[in-house]
Amino acid sequence: MKKKPKLPMERASWLKNLFLTVSVLLAAAPVLAQTKTITGTVTDSTGEPLIGASVLILGTSNGVITNVDGNYSIQASPENTLEFSYVGMVKQLVKVNNQSVINVQMKDDAQVLAETVVIGYGSAKKRDLTGSITNIKGAEIANKPVANPVSALQGKVAGVQVINSGKAGADPEIRVRGTNSINGYKPLYVVDGLFNDNINFLNPQDIESMEILKDPSSLAIFGVRGANGVIIITTKRAKEGQTRVNINGSFGFKKVTDKIAMTDAEGFKLLYNEQLRNEGNPEYDFAPWTGNTNWQDEIFQTGFITNNNISITGASAKHSFYLGAGYAYEQGNIQKEKYSKITLNVSNDYKVTDNFKVGFQFNGARMLPADTKSVETALRAAPVVPVFNEEYGLYTSLPNFQKAQMNNPMVDVKLKANTTRTEIYRGSGNVYGEWDFLKHFQFKVMYSMDYASTSTRKYTPVIQVYDASVEGNIATLGNGKTGVEQEKQTETKVQSDYLLTYQNTWGEHSLTATAGFTTYYNRMEMLNGARTQGVGLFIPDNPDKWFVSIGDAATATNNSDQWERSTVSMLGRVLYNYRGRYLFNGSFRRDGSSAFSYTGNQWQNFYSVGAGWLMSEEEWMKDIAWLDMLKLKGSWGTLGNQNLDRAYPAEPLLTNAYSAVFGTPSAIYPGYQLSYLPNPNLRWEKVEAWEAGAEANFFRNRLHFEGVYYKKTTKDLLAEVPGISGTVPGIGNLGSIENRGVELALNWRDQIGDWGYSIGGNLTTIKNKVLSLVQEGYSIIAGDKQQSYTMAGYPIGYFYGYKVEGVYQTEEEIANSPKNTLATVTPGDLKFKDVDGNGEITTADRTMIGDPTPDVTYGITLGVSYKAWDLGIDLMGQSGNQIYRTWDNYTWSQFNFMEQRMDRWHGPGTSNTQPLLNTKHSINNLNSDYYIEDGSFFRIRNVQLAYSFDPRLISKIGMQALKLYVNIQNLKTWKHNTGYTPELGGSAIAFGVDDGSYPMPAIYTFGFNLTF
Repeated sequence: MKKKPKLPMERASWLKNLFLTVSVLLAAAPVLAQTKTITGTVTDSTGEPLIGASVLILGTSNGVITNVDGNYSIQASPENTLEFSYVGMVKQLVKVNNQSVINVQMKDDAQVLAETVVIGYGSAKKRDLTGSITNIKGAEIANKPVANPVSALQGKVAGVQVINSGKAGADPEIRVRGTNSINGYKPLYVVDGLFNDNINFLNPQDIESMEILKDPSSLAIFGVRGANGVIIITTKRAKEGQTRVNINGSFGFKKVTDKIAMTDAEGFKLLYNEQLRNEGNPEYDFAPWTGNTNWQDEIFQTGFITNNNISITGASAKHSFYLGAGYAYEQGNIQKEKYSKITLNVSNDYKVTDNFKVGFQFNGARMLPADTKSVETALRAAPVVPVFNEEYGLYTSLPNFQKAQMNNPMVDVKLKANTTRTEIYRGSGNVYGEWDFLKHFQFKVMYSMDYASTSTRKYTPVIQVYDASVEGNIATLGNGKTGVEQEKQTETKVQSDYLLTYQNTWGEHSLTATAGFTTYYNRMEMLNGARTQGVGLFIPDNPDKWFVSIGDAATATNNSDQWERSTVSMLGRVLYNYRGRYLFNGSFRRDGSSAFSYTGNQWQNFYSVGAGWLMSEEEWMKDIAWLDMLKLKGSWGTLGNQNLDRAYPAEPLLTNAYSAVFGTPSAIYPGYQLSYLPNPNLRWEKVEAWEAGAEANFFRNRLHFEGVYYKKTTKDLLAEVPGISGTVPGIGNLGSIENRGVELALNWRDQIGDWGYSIGGNLTTIKNKVLSLVQEGYSIIAGDKQQSYTMAGYPIGYFYGYKVEGVYQTEEEIANSPKNTLATVTPGDLKFKDVDGNGEITTADRTMIGDPTPDVTYGITLGVSYKAWDLGIDLMGQSGNQIYRTWDNYTWSQFNFMEQRMDRWHGPGTSNTQPLLNTKHSINNLNSDYYIEDGSFFRIRNVQLAYSFDPRLISKIGMQALKLYVNIQNLKTWKHNTGYTPELGGSAIAFGVDDGSYPMPAIYTFGFNLTF
C-alpha cells in the first residue's frame, strides 16, 4: 500500500517534537555526567568505624547512613557539600569537588563535657563540679501551657517533686529532696542574681535556662536560704549577630476529664431514706423535688487558654539588647473564672571598653488572678434539686436538710462570680558593672530590686433564690446587706552584690576563686479594711464602687500586718582541678540576720567541701572504647533555713491579755502579754547534708548516667511548746528531721539517617523521718480533722488513726471481738483493729495509717524526630504515698453520697468495706484508714508534635524559622484515689489531704513559633 505523504504542517510538528527531545537530552547530558557515586568510610577519633553515621547532602533531605564497617555510598555532584554527623561528635562539612572517595574521621564534641551551668554567684563547667545540678533549657518549657515556669519541671528532674494545681494561674508546690522542716519547704529562686520566693511574674518564653541545685557543695554558698534547694533562672539576653524578631503564640482549650462518681437523684433518695430509717426517723418526702442534677456538669466549663509573646533582639560587638512582651489568658475549670498576665522583659548590655561592661535587666508583670470557686458544694449538694426556676427567674434553694448550711452551687459560681478582684503589679530588675583587670581578675557590682503591689477588693452582694417553703417563694440569703472589703499589700526586696573572681590555668592546675559581700533587705506592709451598708444606702454591684469609703462608717473594721528584715553576708568559693581529673570544690558563707538580733545569735557560718575524680582521664582507662567519661563525686556541707512563719521568732508580738480597773473615777487599763516565750539562745535551723555518686557517658556520649545517694539532717528545728494549764507557750530549737534517698537519671539519644530518637528517665526515692521533737511523746497535730501528726520516729505529717479490719456483720461477731470502748457499736459499723493487743479498742489503738510523702517519684521522656517532624512525650508518676480524704467526712449537714456508698452494709454479708448509713454512729467518722486512699499514679504529662518548615522555602518570604505544633497536657492519668487528682499539696506538716481538691484538666493547644 502506498504511504500517505505527510502534510507540511504535520511534518513541521514532527520535526519540532524531535528537536525538543534532542535538546532536552543534550541539556541533561552534562548534569548526568556531573552526578557521580561518592564512597568512603567514617571513623571516630581512634580510627574505629562508626555505625549509623549520617551522610547528608547539605541543604537537601537526600542522605544515607554508614553500615557496620562504617562505609557509605551516595550520589552527589562536585558542587554538593556532604554533611557528616554522629551523636556526641562534631558535625563536619566536606565539599565534593573532584573527589570520588571521601573518608572522614569524626572528633568528639567537647561541648558534651564542657557544658557550662549557672551556679551561685557565677558559672562553671559541669565536668568541674562535684555536686548535683540539673540544667533545663528554656526551649523545654517555652511551648508548654503553664502560667508559672516551674510547673513545666514536673517529672523532669530527679529529686524535685512538683505538685501542680488545676486552678487557672495557680502556683505549684516544689519540694526538693523531701520536706526538711516543720516551718516550710519552699526553695529559693534566684532570678538573674536576685533572691526571690516566687517566679510567677516571669514569662516562660523569656527564660534562657533553669538550674536546679540540690547538693550541699552547690547550696552552702546561699547560707540561710539554701536548705530547701535553689532554682536559678537566667532570662534571655541578646547574642551577637543580626537583629531578630520572634513571635510565638498558642491557643486551645481545657476540660475536666476525670469527675468524681456521685449518686444521681434515684440513688440519693434510696440511700437517704435508708439512712433516716436506720436513725429511727420517717422517710423524707421527695415529691416536690423532681430534679436529677449532676452539679459537676453544671459548674464546669470547657475553658479557653492562650499564650502569646513577641521578642526583639539585637547585638553587635559592643552593644546588645533584648525586649520581650507577653500576654497570657486562661479560663478556669469552673464557669466565670479567668486569669490574665501581661509581662515585659528588657535587658541591655554595653561594652564601654574591652574590659569594662555595664548593663541592666528588668522584668515586669501585671497579673489578674482568678476569683476561684470551690467544687465542694457541687459534690455535696443533693442531686434532686432543679438548678433554676424559670417562672421566678431565680436559682432554686436546696432542701431543708441542706439549705441552712450551704447554697445552690450556682449561687457561688454565677451570682458571686468575680466578686473578689485582685490586681498584682510586680517589677524586678538590676543594674550592674563588670570590670576585667590584671588578666585573671573580674570585679562585678550588681544592685537589684523587686517591688510587688497587691490590691484586693471584695464585694458581698444581696442574693435571692427560689424557695417554695417560704412566703412569696423568694428567700434572701445571709443578712440581706451588701458589703465591701479592701486590702493593699506591698513587698520590697533590695539586694546588693560585690563579687571578685580570679580565674587561671597554669601547667596542670586550674583554679576559679570567688569572694563576695552581699546585703539583702525585705519589707512587707499590709492594710485591710471592711464596711457593710449598715443603715446607709445599698452598695451597688459595680466594681467602680467597691471601696470602703462607700460603706457605713459605723460598721468599719480594719487590720494590718507589717515587718522588715535584713541580712548581711560574706562569701567565698574555690573550684580547683588538677590535671583535669582531680576536682575540689569548697565554699564558705557567713550570714548575719536581723531575725535573731535579740538573742545575740544573728551570725552563723555555713560551709561545704566537695571532691571528684574523673577516672576516665586516667591513662589506664583511655583504652576503654565504650566509656567516654566517668566521674566519681561526693560533697558535704551545712545549710541554713530562714523560711519561718514569723519574721522575728526571737521577738514575739504582744497580745491582749487581762484588763484591770484603777483610779477614781475608775478607768479600765488593758493588759498585754508576750504571745510566746522565746528561748534566749534561739538560733537558725541548720541542715547538715552529704551525698556521694557518679556520672558517666557511654557509647560515644549517646548514653548518659547520673546517680547519687543523699542524706540531709535538719537540726535545731524551731518548734513551739504549748503552755501548761493556759500559760504562755514557748519556742525553741527543739527537734531534728532526716531525709535520705537515691537519685538516678539515665538518658540515651541517637541519630540514624533522617531518624533521631531519645529516651530518658529519672527516679528518686525519699525516706523521711522525724528524729526528735521537743520531748518524747510530743506531737504536732494539724489538719481540719486533726489527722496529720508530726512525732519523733515517724515521717513528717503522717496520718494518724485507727486501722479498719472490716465491718461488723452480726451481734455474735461483736461479742467475739475486742470490746470497743469508744462507742456502742452495732452490726454495720467499722471494725477497728486492736493494735496494742489488750483485748479492747481504745484511743491507744490509734497508729500510723498513712504517709503523704511518696517512696518513689519518677519521670520518663521519649522523643522521635524524622526530617522536619518532632514528637515528644513526657510521662511521670509516684508511688508509696497515701491520701487522706476529708471532704465527705463531716456531719454539719447532709451531703450527697459517693457512688461507692451504694455498696454500703445493709444486712449481714452485704458489705465488709462500706459501713451502714447512720450519722448517729460517730464511730464511723473517727479518723481511720477507711478514709485512706492510695496516692500512687501514672500520668501522660505532655505530648507534643511539631513541624519545622524548610528554611530555604520560608526565606523567600522573609522568614528565618517557622514551627507549628500541637500540644496535649495531662492527656491521661491512671490513679487509685476517688478525688479529682492525686496531686495534693498543703503545708509542711499537713499535706496529701483531699479536702475537696480542684480538678486537673486536660489541656489541648495549637501554636506557632516564627522568627524573621
